[in-house]
Amino acid sequence: MTFQARVVGPDEGRVVVLLHGFPQTSRCWTSQLEALAERGYRAVAFDQRGYSPGARPADVDAYKPARLVGDVLGVADALGVDRFDLVGHDFGGMVAWMVAGHHASRVRTLTVASTPHPAAFRAAYENTDAEQNKRSEYMRTFRAGDRGTMEQSLLADDAAALRSIYAGIDSAVVDDYVSVLSEPGALVAAIDWYRAMSGKASAATPAASMATLYAWGDQDAALGRTAAEATAGLVTGPYQFVVLDGVGHWIPELAADRFNPLLVEHLARYD
Repeated sequence: MTFQARVVGPDEGRVVVLLHGFPQTSRCWTSQLEALAERGYRAVAFDQRGYSPGARPADVDAYKPARLVGDVLGVADALGVDRFDLVGHDFGGMVAWMVAGHHASRVRTLTVASTPHPAAFRAAYENTDAEQNKRSEYMRTFRAGDRGTMEQSLLADDAAALRSIYAGIDSAVVDDYVSVLSEPGALVAAIDWYRAMSGKASAATPAASMATLYAWGDQDAALGRTAAEATAGLVTGPYQFVVLDGVGHWIPELAADRFNPLLVEHLARYD
């Protein structure tokens, strides 16, 4: 498969791979790419499976977590690097945790925005009395909805329902996301990530053993405090947990002024 990517920084720079989430593309990392390039890193943000036109299988099983993890390793191999720094947000954060847990020898440092460790999320979600279970209603809706029909409803009326998800994000950026997800099969593929998601596989993700930075916004409507705080028990390497007061889910774009310094300091500390 062929993945579209945004690549900045010198060819010889230390490679940092950035993974976007739903329903976005690599464009969400624009600010971070600039910050990393200024400091000499070779930053690579690619449009993941389903989002890249050349990597959009029609089979739901093609979006199982193990395939998404394999894509990250494949991109690193194509870049010619054995070890790389990994950054993820939203569903890209879940993939980042899984890459770090299952392939620790490949990941130098890990940085995740918003998304708790998959095992911590699973534990919070399974408690039906917990707030996380209520926050995750949209995931159950995605998994239960008729494949194709639900996507059509999200794209109806100039993608009104889809656009409502991007609260606070610049309208021009939202237009770009909607344009990509309006391509044939793109939104179906993006939601197939949820259909193919495995709670068992998530819970089996090993603890992260490398230096890890986890930034979470206390106004995140999708991911609550219980799993965020429990993530500390699933990192065995040096760990920094930062709560961004007053910040919601879209940390890379709406809180770049606070997230970028954390990211570059984290990378520099373990250079």
